[in-house]
Amino acid sequence: AFSGAEEEASFYKDLAEKYRLKLEETQVELEEFQASSRDLEAELEAQLEQYEKSNAELRSVAAKLQQENESLQERISRVQLESQRQVSDLQAQLADVTASREKMCNYIRELEQSNDDLERAKRATVASLEEFESKLNSAIERNAFLESELDEKEEMGFMVQRLKDEARDLRQELQIQQQHPPTQPFMEKSSNLARKLAKVAPTEQTPNAVDSNRLAVENGMPHKVLSTSSNSGATHCQTPLTPSARISALNIVGDLLRKVGFHIVVIRVRKDASGCLSIEQRVRSRPSYLSHFDVA
Repeated sequence: AFSGAEEEASFYKDLAEKYRLKLEETQVELEEFQASSRDLEAELEAQLEQYEKSNAELRSVAAKLQQENESLQERISRVQLESQRQVSDLQAQLADVTASREKMCNYIRELEQSNDDLERAKRATVASLEEFESKLNSAIERNAFLESELDEKEEMGFMVQRLKDEARDLRQELQIQQQHPPTQPFMEKSSNLARKLAKVAPTEQTPNAVDSNRLAVENGMPHKVLSTSSNSGATHCQTPLTPSARISALNIVGDLLRKVGFHIVVIRVRKDASGCLSIEQRVRSRPSYLSHFDVA
């Protein structure tokens, strides 16, 4: 409350002066602000223009980068698809290679087993072949030996047959001589036969070494040959006819027959009850693979 009008007027005057000073200050500040605002606006406009230019450039760069990004994404997609396709192909190839490798490993294992079996079979075959060769060589040697022995035995067989024929002739002459006195030709034939047999088998023949295949002389009668008459049945003693030669010849024939494995003729001289000698002929068979020669 004011005490008077003057006090109120002075108060309002002071207040008006105060507001006028503030107004002046505010106007000055406003002018300064406007000036600074204009400067700032100009600067901002310049910056705005610069920013717009740079923004346009950046937009163009962004568009280019976007295009490049899209192209790169397409390329990446294509590369990814190609990579996936290659990976799938490689996986399929890897599966095929793994399967073929396992198959080859199994095949190699089977081949090794087959190789081992073949090596064992080869060793067995080589051993059997060597054994067969040794057997074949021994068989060839044995065959050659048997062939030579066969040829020798055939020759000896023919020779023995000839000697049998001569012995048969000699026995026939002996039967004739049993009925008649001995003659000189019979003695000569006996000696000739003994010489021939001695040439064929020149081994020594002794009466004491006569075996079962030779002439067996019983009762100690080496130098007498007595026979029985076929017509009258009476036995009588004969004059000695050099029986040692005939005994030696017959012994040689027995040895030859024993060697070649033919039938062995055993002639035994027996002494009968009347004191005379009788000739007994016995044939003993032996196995042989040559021809069979019978005693006539």
